[in-house]
Amino acid sequence: MNSDQPVPREVKVIDTASLLRLEERAGELGLNQRLDPGWVMANAAPDGAHYLWPALWNSTPHRPAIPRQLRCELLITLRAGVHVMGLLDLLPEDFTPLPRVTSRDEGMQVSRLLDRAPSVREWLLKEGGGSSARL
Repeated sequence: MNSDQPVPREVKVIDTASLLRLEERAGELGLNQRLDPGWVMANAAPDGAHYLWPALWNSTPHRPAIPRQLRCELLITLRAGVHVMGLLDLLPEDFTPLPRVTSRDEGMQVSRLLDRAPSVREWLLKEGGGSSARL
C-alpha cells in the first residue's frame, strides 16, 4: 500500500490476539497512537471482535526513519460486552493483510458503534480506573 494514496476505504476486523500484537508493534516502533498492551489484555474480551476504521495518514517528520502510518479509529469489545473507541497507528504493511469486514451491514454497524462508543479515557474515568492506558 503506497502511503501517497487516499486512506483505504475498508474496515478491518481482528481478534484479541491480533490486537495485542498490533499494540505491541506500535509500542516497539514508538508510534503516537496506541494503548498499553497490558490494559488491552486485562480489558478486551478474549474472544471479542475488534475493528479498525482508517481515518488519516500520520507522519513523524522529526523521526524520518519511521514511514507514514495509517491512523485508525479502533473499536474495542470489552469483557463486559461494551465497546470503547481508541486510536491505533499502523504501518501500511501491518494493515493491508488484516481481514476485512464481510458485509456492508457489518461496516454500517461498526460505524454506528464508533459514533456512540465512549473513548477509552471516558470509559476509564466512568469506571474509576484512572488513565492507566497510554492515550
